Amino acid sequence: MAYVDGFIVAVPAENREVYRRHASEAASIFKEFGATRLVECWGDDVPDGKVTDFRRAVKAKDDEVVVFSWIEYPSRAVRDAAGAKMMADPRMAQMSDMPFDAKRMVYGGFAPIHEAGASDGMGYVDGAVMAVPAGNRDDYKGFCERNVALLQEFGATRAVDAWADDLLDGEVTDFNGAVQATEGEKVVFSWVEWPSKAARDAGWAKAMADPRMMEGEMPFDGARMIHGGFAPIVDE
Repeated sequence: MAYVDGFIVAVPAENREVYRRHASEAASIFKEFGATRLVECWGDDVPDGKVTDFRRAVKAKDDEVVVFSWIEYPSRAVRDAAGAKMMADPRMAQMSDMPFDAKRMVYGGFAPIHEAGASDGMGYVDGAVMAVPAGNRDDYKGFCERNVALLQEFGATRAVDAWADDLLDGEVTDFNGAVQATEGEKVVFSWVEWPSKAARDAGWAKAMADPRMMEGEMPFDGARMIHGGFAPIVDE
């Protein structure tokens, strides 16, 4: 994988199955045009933050659930070509009646700077988005390498951290607004895959009790990081 499109969406809870079918149908078309994987994850353990959080990122209403999603591509060129083909494909027009408010969808393109492990029977996902000073790119990569190695030791199967490459300013919501990114900061879209929620809970308990997890300074403002646990509903 050399490129990722990341998405955050607010979906009415009652539309879960409609959304899942919609996403699965779209996945087959995206893969026809070059995508290698599409994943949709339903909010399960998404905490409220003091400064930022996933719900505020998409202005979620009381009856809505946050969905964390991504599409993997072999390159940005393949992703750009796929996007153009999707817009011209009549099958997409037939799917235009989306089961969520697309105006509040947060989306953008990211280039992975750190990837470890492999997807193997994924049953749960930790998703995160943060704003990192552009000058801290290498420090952030080192931070990921250290901490992901620990999480893998404690049961995680795969982790990806991707650097903002093609972000659009939205009228209602966008990635920069989601983490209150300031001038000179880059948005990072990140996830950790686990075999199950139980494995994730046990893994994090071990990681937080391990002194190695606290080594070094955090190269970004953790107060503005948004994070949560999600249950996959589409993985194709």
